Amino acid sequence: MHHDRHGAKQPGRFDPARAAILDDTARFAYVSPDSLLAELALPPSATLADFGAGTGLYAIALAQRRPDLRIVALDEQPQMLEYLRNAIERAGVTNVEAADPSALDALRGRAGGVLALNVLHELGDAALGELRALLPSDAVALFVDWNAEVERPVGPPRDHVYSPSDAKRRLEAAGFTVEMRAPLPYHFVLAGRPAPISPP
Repeated sequence: MHHDRHGAKQPGRFDPARAAILDDTARFAYVSPDSLLAELALPPSATLADFGAGTGLYAIALAQRRPDLRIVALDEQPQMLEYLRNAIERAGVTNVEAADPSALDALRGRAGGVLALNVLHELGDAALGELRALLPSDAVALFVDWNAEVERPVGPPRDHVYSPSDAKRRLEAAGFTVEMRAPLPYHFVLAGRPAPISPP
C-alpha cells in the first residue's frame, strides 16, 4: 500500500473528502456483500484482507454476515483509517480491525483471502506486489472493479478503469493466475491466485 502509483490506471488518489460516496449502501444493489462472500468461499475462521477498505462499508457488512472471519481492513490514507475506525466502532463489530500498511508484514503469506473492491485501477505495481505477497499459494484475491466496457451511471470515468481483458493481463504480469468469474452489472470479477514462481 505504497505511495508509488507507477502502473496505476487512475491518475489521482481517491480524495477522502468524497468518503460519503463510498458509504452509500445503495452500492449493495450492484455489488452485494453476499455475492462477494460466495466468490471468496472462505473457510471457517479465515482471515480476509480488505485491501483499500475505504470507509469500511463492505468490511463491516462482510463481518456481520460472517462473524467467524477476522477481517483486516487496510487503507493507506490516515483520514480514511480514522473514518474506518469510527465506522467499526459505531457498527459494534468485533471481528474487523482497521490497519495501515505497517500491518502488511504480519499478514504476509497468511491471508485466507483478499478482497480488492474498486481498487485495482488505483493500485501501483508495488502495491499489487504487496497484495500478492499476502496470499498463500492456495488462497484467492478477488478483484472486483469498474468495467470500462460497460455504460454506467456511477463510478470513475471509463478511461480511468480497465476492461476485463486488460485487468486480466495486468494481474498476470504481476504474478497471478487469473480466472474470470461472472460479471456484475457495472463490474468485472477476477479471481487471482499467486502463480508459481518458476525456477531461474
